Amino acid sequence: MLGIFDSGLGGLTVLRQLRRRLPEHDFLYLADQAHVPYGDRSQDELQLFLRDNFDRLNKRGAELVVVACNTSCAVAMDRGWPAGEAPILNLIVNAAEAVASLGARRIGVVATTVTAKSGAYGRALRERIGGAHVTEVAAPALVPLVEAGHRGRAVRAAVEDACAPLPRKLDVLIYGCTHYPILDEHFAAVLGPDVVRLDPAIAQADAAVDFVRTAAIVPGSGATDYLTSGDVRSFADSVRSLLGEDAPNVGSMSAESGGRESVISK
Repeated sequence: MLGIFDSGLGGLTVLRQLRRRLPEHDFLYLADQAHVPYGDRSQDELQLFLRDNFDRLNKRGAELVVVACNTSCAVAMDRGWPAGEAPILNLIVNAAEAVASLGARRIGVVATTVTAKSGAYGRALRERIGGAHVTEVAAPALVPLVEAGHRGRAVRAAVEDACAPLPRKLDVLIYGCTHYPILDEHFAAVLGPDVVRLDPAIAQADAAVDFVRTAAIVPGSGATDYLTSGDVRSFADSVRSLLGEDAPNVGSMSAESGGRESVISK
Protein backbone atom coordinates (compact mmCIF):
# COMPACT_ATOMS: atom_id res chain seq x y z
CA MET A 1 0.00 0.00 0.00
CA LEU A 2 1.19 3.52 -0.81
CA GLY A 3 0.41 6.25 1.75
CA ILE A 4 -0.37 9.86 0.90
CA PHE A 5 -1.13 12.72 3.23
CA ASP A 6 -2.09 16.37 3.04
CA SER A 7 -3.86 18.87 5.25
CA GLY A 8 -6.99 18.51 3.14
CA LEU A 9 -8.23 18.32 -0.43
CA GLY A 10 -5.12 19.57 -2.22
CA GLY A 11 -3.31 16.26 -2.09
CA LEU A 12 -6.07 14.73 -4.19
CA THR A 13 -4.27 16.32 -7.15
CA VAL A 14 -1.30 14.09 -6.31
CA LEU A 15 -3.52 11.03 -5.80
CA ARG A 16 -5.14 11.60 -9.20
CA GLN A 17 -1.75 11.49 -10.89
CA LEU A 18 -0.65 8.43 -8.92
CA ARG A 19 -3.75 6.43 -9.76
CA ARG A 20 -3.33 7.23 -13.45
CA ARG A 21 0.24 5.95 -13.36
CA LEU A 22 -0.14 3.10 -10.85
CA PRO A 23 -3.75 1.89 -11.24
CA GLU A 24 -2.99 -1.60 -9.93
CA HIS A 25 -1.66 -0.37 -6.56
CA ASP A 26 -3.55 0.31 -3.33
CA PHE A 27 -3.56 3.77 -1.73
CA LEU A 28 -4.40 5.22 1.66
CA TYR A 29 -5.07 8.95 1.56
CA LEU A 30 -4.91 10.83 4.87
CA ALA A 31 -6.46 14.31 5.07
CA ASP A 32 -5.84 16.22 8.30
CA GLN A 33 -8.73 18.60 7.75
CA ALA A 34 -9.19 19.31 11.46
CA HIS A 35 -6.00 21.38 11.26
CA VAL A 36 -6.37 22.92 7.79
CA PRO A 37 -4.91 25.29 6.71
CA TYR A 38 -1.42 24.21 7.72
CA GLY A 39 0.14 27.30 6.21
CA ASP A 40 -0.89 29.62 9.05
CA ARG A 41 0.37 27.42 11.90
CA SER A 42 3.63 27.39 13.84
CA GLN A 43 6.47 25.06 12.95
CA ASP A 44 6.13 23.37 16.34
CA GLU A 45 2.50 22.47 15.59
CA LEU A 46 3.33 21.36 12.07
CA GLN A 47 6.15 19.13 13.26
CA LEU A 48 3.68 17.42 15.62
CA PHE A 49 1.11 16.95 12.84
CA LEU A 50 3.80 15.57 10.56
CA ARG A 51 4.88 13.04 13.17
CA ASP A 52 1.30 11.91 13.77
CA ASN A 53 0.54 11.60 10.06
CA PHE A 54 3.65 9.51 9.48
CA ASP A 55 2.87 7.38 12.51
CA ARG A 56 -0.61 6.54 11.22
CA LEU A 57 0.65 5.63 7.76
CA ASN A 58 3.50 3.53 9.10
CA LYS A 59 1.19 1.66 11.50
CA ARG A 60 -1.09 0.83 8.57
CA GLY A 61 1.82 -0.66 6.68
CA ALA A 62 2.60 1.98 4.07
CA GLU A 63 5.46 0.82 1.85
CA LEU A 64 6.08 4.38 0.66
CA VAL A 65 4.91 7.77 1.96
CA VAL A 66 4.18 10.21 -0.85
CA VAL A 67 4.04 13.62 0.83
CA ALA A 68 1.36 15.74 -0.82
CA CYS A 69 1.81 18.75 1.46
CA ASN A 70 4.39 21.41 0.56
CA THR A 71 4.16 23.01 4.01
CA SER A 72 5.03 19.72 5.71
CA CYS A 73 7.99 19.27 3.35
CA ALA A 74 9.22 22.79 4.10
CA VAL A 75 9.13 22.14 7.85
CA ALA A 76 10.81 18.73 7.51
CA MET A 77 13.57 20.16 5.32
CA ASP A 78 14.34 22.54 8.17
CA ARG A 79 13.77 20.27 11.17
CA GLY A 80 14.16 16.75 9.82
CA TRP A 81 11.74 14.00 8.87
CA PRO A 82 10.01 11.86 11.50
CA ALA A 83 11.37 8.41 12.17
CA GLY A 84 9.62 5.54 10.44
CA GLU A 85 10.11 2.48 8.29
CA ALA A 86 8.49 3.79 5.09
CA PRO A 87 10.65 5.70 2.59
CA ILE A 88 9.58 9.29 1.88
CA LEU A 89 9.09 11.25 -1.34
CA ASN A 90 9.70 14.99 -0.88
CA LEU A 91 7.33 17.09 -3.00
CA ILE A 92 9.52 20.21 -3.02
CA VAL A 93 12.68 18.40 -4.10
CA ASN A 94 10.91 16.58 -6.93
CA ALA A 95 9.25 19.79 -8.13
CA ALA A 96 12.63 21.55 -8.17
CA GLU A 97 14.09 18.71 -10.23
CA ALA A 98 11.23 19.09 -12.72
CA VAL A 99 11.83 22.83 -13.09
CA ALA A 100 15.55 22.29 -13.56
CA SER A 101 14.81 19.95 -16.45
CA LEU A 102 12.92 22.77 -18.20
CA GLY A 103 15.93 25.11 -18.21
CA ALA A 104 13.86 27.90 -16.64
CA ARG A 105 15.59 30.80 -14.87
CA ARG A 106 12.78 33.21 -13.92
CA ILE A 107 10.69 31.25 -11.47
CA GLY A 108 7.73 32.21 -9.34
CA VAL A 109 6.34 30.17 -6.45
CA VAL A 110 2.93 30.71 -4.89
CA ALA A 111 2.67 28.89 -1.59
CA THR A 112 1.30 28.93 1.94
CA THR A 113 2.73 31.42 4.41
CA VAL A 114 4.93 28.83 6.14
CA THR A 115 6.30 27.45 2.87
CA ALA A 116 7.00 30.88 1.41
CA LYS A 117 8.69 32.16 4.58
CA SER A 118 10.82 29.04 4.85
CA GLY A 119 12.48 29.72 1.50
CA ALA A 120 12.57 25.95 0.90
CA TYR A 121 11.66 26.24 -2.76
CA GLY A 122 14.20 28.97 -3.38
CA ARG A 123 16.99 26.93 -1.84
CA ALA A 124 16.03 23.76 -3.69
CA LEU A 125 15.82 25.59 -7.01
CA ARG A 126 19.07 27.54 -6.65
CA GLU A 127 20.92 24.35 -5.73
CA ARG A 128 19.89 22.90 -9.08
CA ILE A 129 19.72 25.93 -11.38
CA GLY A 130 22.63 28.30 -11.68
CA GLY A 131 21.55 31.93 -11.92
CA ALA A 132 17.95 31.20 -11.02
CA HIS A 133 15.79 34.18 -10.04
CA VAL A 134 13.17 32.88 -7.62
CA THR A 135 10.27 34.86 -6.18
CA GLU A 136 8.27 33.14 -3.43
CA VAL A 137 4.86 34.59 -2.63
CA ALA A 138 2.52 33.67 0.21
CA ALA A 139 -1.11 33.18 -0.80
CA PRO A 140 -2.89 32.23 2.44
CA ALA A 141 -6.38 33.07 1.18
CA LEU A 142 -6.48 30.29 -1.41
CA VAL A 143 -6.56 27.10 0.68
CA PRO A 144 -9.69 28.06 2.66
CA LEU A 145 -11.45 28.89 -0.63
CA VAL A 146 -10.63 25.47 -2.06
CA GLU A 147 -11.60 23.63 1.11
CA ALA A 148 -14.93 25.47 1.19
CA GLY A 149 -15.61 24.70 -2.47
CA HIS A 150 -15.86 28.32 -3.58
CA ARG A 151 -15.91 29.17 -7.28
CA GLY A 152 -16.35 32.24 -9.44
CA ARG A 153 -15.38 35.85 -8.96
CA ALA A 154 -14.21 35.60 -5.35
CA VAL A 155 -11.67 32.95 -6.34
CA ARG A 156 -10.50 34.89 -9.39
CA ALA A 157 -9.94 37.99 -7.24
CA ALA A 158 -7.93 35.97 -4.71
CA VAL A 159 -5.75 34.51 -7.49
CA GLU A 160 -5.19 37.99 -8.91
CA ASP A 161 -4.05 39.16 -5.48
CA ALA A 162 -1.73 36.18 -5.15
CA CYS A 163 -0.10 36.85 -8.51
CA ALA A 164 0.24 40.61 -8.06
CA PRO A 165 3.66 40.49 -6.27
CA LEU A 166 5.19 38.27 -8.96
CA PRO A 167 7.61 39.74 -11.52
CA ARG A 168 6.02 40.70 -14.82
CA LYS A 169 8.28 38.33 -16.74
CA LEU A 170 8.25 34.72 -15.60
CA ASP A 171 9.26 31.47 -17.26
CA VAL A 172 7.55 29.17 -14.76
CA LEU A 173 5.08 29.44 -11.91
CA ILE A 174 5.22 26.60 -9.39
CA TYR A 175 2.10 25.71 -7.46
CA GLY A 176 3.78 25.54 -4.05
CA CYS A 177 0.64 24.12 -2.46
CA THR A 178 -1.24 21.11 -3.78
CA HIS A 179 -4.54 22.94 -3.36
CA TYR A 180 -3.60 25.49 -6.01
CA PRO A 181 -3.79 23.32 -9.17
CA ILE A 182 -7.51 23.04 -8.42
CA LEU A 183 -7.59 26.77 -9.31
CA ASP A 184 -5.53 26.34 -12.47
CA GLU A 185 -8.09 27.91 -14.80
CA HIS A 186 -7.91 31.12 -12.77
CA PHE A 187 -4.11 31.19 -12.73
CA ALA A 188 -4.10 30.58 -16.49
CA ALA A 189 -6.41 33.54 -17.05
CA VAL A 190 -4.36 35.85 -14.82
CA LEU A 191 -0.87 34.84 -16.02
CA GLY A 192 -1.53 34.29 -19.71
CA PRO A 193 -0.23 31.61 -22.06
CA ASP A 194 3.49 32.44 -21.90
CA VAL A 195 4.01 31.30 -18.31
CA VAL A 196 4.41 27.56 -17.72
CA ARG A 197 2.34 26.51 -14.72
CA LEU A 198 4.07 23.60 -13.01
CA ASP A 199 2.03 21.19 -10.92
CA PRO A 200 4.41 19.35 -8.53
CA ALA A 201 1.90 16.50 -8.37
CA ILE A 202 3.14 15.31 -11.75
CA ALA A 203 6.78 15.30 -10.66
CA GLN A 204 5.81 13.54 -7.43
CA ALA A 205 3.93 10.87 -9.37
CA ASP A 206 6.94 10.36 -11.65
CA ALA A 207 9.16 9.85 -8.60
CA ALA A 208 6.66 7.42 -7.08
CA VAL A 209 6.53 5.34 -10.27
CA ASP A 210 10.33 5.16 -10.36
CA PHE A 211 10.48 4.11 -6.71
CA VAL A 212 7.75 1.48 -7.02
CA ARG A 213 9.49 -0.11 -9.99
CA THR A 214 12.96 0.02 -8.44
CA ALA A 215 11.77 -1.33 -5.09
CA ALA A 216 9.54 -3.90 -6.83
CA ILE A 217 6.53 -3.03 -4.65
CA VAL A 218 3.89 -5.67 -5.28
CA PRO A 219 0.61 -4.40 -6.79
CA GLY A 220 -2.61 -4.74 -4.83
CA SER A 221 -6.25 -4.62 -5.91
CA GLY A 222 -6.26 -1.02 -7.11
CA ALA A 223 -8.29 0.14 -4.08
CA THR A 224 -8.17 3.57 -2.45
CA ASP A 225 -9.18 4.24 1.16
CA TYR A 226 -9.48 7.69 2.68
CA LEU A 227 -9.19 8.98 6.23
CA THR A 228 -10.07 12.49 7.33
CA SER A 229 -9.91 14.23 10.68
CA GLY A 230 -12.68 16.51 9.41
CA ASP A 231 -16.26 15.85 8.34
CA VAL A 232 -16.55 12.49 6.58
CA ARG A 233 -19.59 13.33 4.47
CA SER A 234 -18.19 16.64 3.29
CA PHE A 235 -14.88 15.02 2.38
CA ALA A 236 -16.63 12.21 0.51
CA ASP A 237 -18.60 14.81 -1.46
CA SER A 238 -15.34 16.55 -2.37
CA VAL A 239 -13.77 13.27 -3.54
CA ARG A 240 -16.82 12.64 -5.73
CA SER A 241 -16.56 16.13 -7.19
CA LEU A 242 -12.79 16.27 -7.71
CA LEU A 243 -12.03 12.64 -8.61
CA GLY A 244 -15.35 11.44 -9.95
CA GLU A 245 -15.67 8.52 -7.51
CA ASP A 246 -19.25 7.42 -6.96
CA ALA A 247 -18.74 5.82 -3.54
CA PRO A 248 -15.38 6.77 -2.00
CA ASN A 249 -14.39 4.66 0.99
CA VAL A 250 -13.95 7.38 3.63
CA GLY A 251 -13.33 6.92 7.33
CA SER A 252 -12.81 9.27 10.25
CA MET A 253 -9.73 9.61 12.41
CA SER A 254 -9.48 11.44 15.67
CA ALA A 255 -8.15 14.99 15.43
CA GLU A 256 -6.30 14.38 18.67
CA SER A 257 -2.60 13.56 18.57
CA GLY A 258 -2.24 9.82 18.40
CA GLY A 259 -6.02 9.38 18.37
CA ARG A 260 -7.67 6.17 17.25
CA GLU A 261 -9.36 5.91 13.87
CA SER A 262 -13.00 4.99 13.53
CA VAL A 263 -14.42 2.26 11.32
CA ILE A 264 -14.36 3.08 7.63
CA SER A 265 -17.80 4.03 6.37
CA LYS A 266 -19.12 4.97 2.97
